[in-house]
Amino acid sequence: MSQRYFMTGALGCIGAWIVKHLVERGDVPVVFDSGRGRHRLEAIIGPDDLASVEFVAGDVTGATAVHAALQASGARRVIHLAGLQVPACRANPPLGALVNVVGTLHVFEAARALGIERVVYASSAAVFGLADEAVDESVTPEPLTHYGVFKQANEGNARVYFRDHGLSSIGLRPFSVYGVGRDAGITSDPTRAIKAALVGRRFHIRFGGVSDFIYVGDTAAAFVGCADAGPDGAHVFNLHGDAVEVEELVRIIEDALPASDRGRITAGGPPIPMPPALDDTALRRAVSGLPHTPIEVGIAETVARFIALRDSGRLDTSDLDEPVAVAR
Repeated sequence: MSQRYFMTGALGCIGAWIVKHLVERGDVPVVFDSGRGRHRLEAIIGPDDLASVEFVAGDVTGATAVHAALQASGARRVIHLAGLQVPACRANPPLGALVNVVGTLHVFEAARALGIERVVYASSAAVFGLADEAVDESVTPEPLTHYGVFKQANEGNARVYFRDHGLSSIGLRPFSVYGVGRDAGITSDPTRAIKAALVGRRFHIRFGGVSDFIYVGDTAAAFVGCADAGPDGAHVFNLHGDAVEVEELVRIIEDALPASDRGRITAGGPPIPMPPALDDTALRRAVSGLPHTPIEVGIAETVARFIALRDSGRLDTSDLDEPVAVAR
């Protein structure tokens, strides 16, 4: 039987893949977003499936708008992704707090008032500080950015909503998500590098060291799986993909590219100041059947999707025009 899901931030990369996951199994995403750009959705979802998505214009910073949209949606489950990324939070911390923290409180408050079954929200590996080895959920968060602090605040507020009101929630902490639609932030560099190579442009990945790379399709499946069958309570779970050296990742990408498009990607820079790997044992114990796409397979799928978009004249390359994306 078809289910309805209320989603914020669904015009972003992870959100687009969650929408894809839902519509392909016959469910109805109700997308609440202040943006208008649907290019990420259109890159991975066919017109017929996209026609089944319901769009509601609105901003999470408006409590009344959030409550009205959630009530009108008829949804019993909420997937909350709306938020500003690290650079925007660094440039304007008050705005970052308004969107990422107050906006999240508006979602939880509306969910509480309307008796929603469960909220699944995007936390981040940015809640952790520096570490030399894989970390699990027992590690005390020590975020190094405003963005990470805001995500930690959301996790704490979620616990209070369960303690005070019995509202169940799950926060998921991904790290380096890759795949079609990943086009913003430093961890988007590997995906943008693939795109650049396929259109004959050079690209320098700006970080080095080991990072935990997770395919966006797996990330989306984890959000949906938690929304469908997550445990009661207020939980926070890590998401793990494959912990890979960036230099090795470049080799994997090169192997997946057509021979004529190789040799255009370089990498080097300081490691991202977060743990090199996330332990997601707790998540897989709590929610069964979540997929794990090996990085070689995920990269090959990403290359194939970009080639199909390029050859059909639908590949958006606007994200490659930023100065930081050009190889030195």
